[in-house]
Amino acid sequence: MTTLTTPAGTAQSLDAALLPGPTALHHRIEERLATAAEQPACLVVVGLLRKDTGWPLASGALTTVTALLAGALRDDDWLAREDHTEFAVVVNGSPTAADAVAARLTGVVTGAVTGLHACAGVAVLEPGLTAHEVERRAVLCLDAARHRGPNGVVRYSGTR
Repeated sequence: MTTLTTPAGTAQSLDAALLPGPTALHHRIEERLATAAEQPACLVVVGLLRKDTGWPLASGALTTVTALLAGALRDDDWLAREDHTEFAVVVNGSPTAADAVAARLTGVVTGAVTGLHACAGVAVLEPGLTAHEVERRAVLCLDAARHRGPNGVVRYSGTR
């Protein structure tokens, strides 16, 4: 199992199963929504794309992807597991910064494991939204990015 030493000096496991899950992600988004007017933030959901037989992704491949994603983040970004083949990152900063993070994350995954690519959806945390709505918007954009293909990044803009 791969480990990462955080800025605080503690070792952190990079096994995808040990990342904070959807419930912790939901709570983190709720916390950040409370300060979104003063400190902009976005949610980036990175989804893996398979180009092979469609068999379940090996745990070693998930560990590799998790380590790559964690290594590509900035110090103040927060990584969680959205589901088995999706990762979520709460990005502190503007939508432009989130787009750059999303592009970097999809880029580090592509080619790291044979037949595996990534794409991402981005949603801005806006005052008045719920955590559920932010997650819905990001996943909606991820679905659109998946239709574009590998390394696609789509940011939510609209009212749907």
